Amino acid sequence: MRLVDPFLMELEQESKSTRRVLERVPENKLAWKPHPKSFSMGQLALHVARLPDTMAGLAMQDPFETPPVFNQAEATSRQELLDVYEASLAGAQEKLGKFDDPFMMATWHATRNGIEVIAMPRIAMLRALMLNHWYHHRGQLLVYLRMHDVPLPSVYGPTADENPFAAGAGAGKPAMAAN
Repeated sequence: MRLVDPFLMELEQESKSTRRVLERVPENKLAWKPHPKSFSMGQLALHVARLPDTMAGLAMQDPFETPPVFNQAEATSRQELLDVYEASLAGAQEKLGKFDDPFMMATWHATRNGIEVIAMPRIAMLRALMLNHWYHHRGQLLVYLRMHDVPLPSVYGPTADENPFAAGAGAGKPAMAAN
C-alpha cells in the first residue's frame, strides 16, 4: 500500500457526508452571514466544495507562494455547489493518485513574499490542510444550516434530525431521530 492510499480512502468515505451537507444548503440563504467578518453561507459552502482539489493542487506546488489576500467567491445555486464538488473530488483523486511515497514524505513549503512560513512533510500537509481543514469548514457549514432550521444530515452518527442507526433507516434512507 502506498502512503497516499489511506488519504484516497478517507477522501472517498468523507465525500459522502460532505455531499449530504452540501445538498442541504438553502439557495435562498447563500448571501446570509452570521457575522460581518464571516463568510456568507454561499462562500463557505463553495469553499467546502472546492477544498479537496484545491489542496491537492497546492500539495503539487513547492514552494507555494501564499496570496496576500484570500477572496472566496459565493455560490449562486445548490447545483453549482454540487457540480463544483464533484469536479473537485475527481480532480483531487486524480492528483493524489500520482503521489508516490518519496513525494509524500518530501518537505512541502509555503512562502509569503519568498519567506518560508510553513514547512512540513507533504503527508502532514495533506492531513492538516486538505482533510482537517475540510472537516473544520464542513462543521462550520453545519452550524450555519442549524441556525436556519435546516434538518442536519448524519455525518458521523445521529443528529437531532436523522438517525442512520434507527429502525427504518437503510437503503440510503435515514430515519428521523426521535426528539
